[in-house]
Amino acid sequence: MLIHWYRLANWLYRHHVPLLPRLIYYLQYILFNSSVPPSCSIGGGVKFGYGGIAVVIHARAVIGNNCIIGQCTTIGGKSGHYEVPRIGNNVHISTGAKILGPITIGDNVIIGANAVVVKDVPSNCIVAGVPARIIRTNIRVEDYD
Repeated sequence: MLIHWYRLANWLYRHHVPLLPRLIYYLQYILFNSSVPPSCSIGGGVKFGYGGIAVVIHARAVIGNNCIIGQCTTIGGKSGHYEVPRIGNNVHISTGAKILGPITIGDNVIIGANAVVVKDVPSNCIVAGVPARIIRTNIRVEDYD
């Protein structure tokens, strides 16, 4: 449901409609306790776990296609850096994960629950821990769905 509100607000934002994107942003904040600004870029097929409860996404973040974002997830910047996370396609971000700073997450990556990712993650691997580290490589995401 949250993704539908985001898509509407993003469409209005891209078409320079004043005020409405901001109102939708506040409405989704009240309904879902989430901060998903209309200015961020979220690809097609993205799903929010449990309706996207308590998800926080930076206004300039870029998220690829067919990703799954668990509840209580933060995708945000880092003090002193202008750049924000860029997330590839087919990425599964588990509950409570934090992705912070000017990093790139490759395609077909699984990020474990409550992991704190502060470094780039290559494609086709699983990361977990605080701070997150690679625990397995050369995976197929379809095997873990």
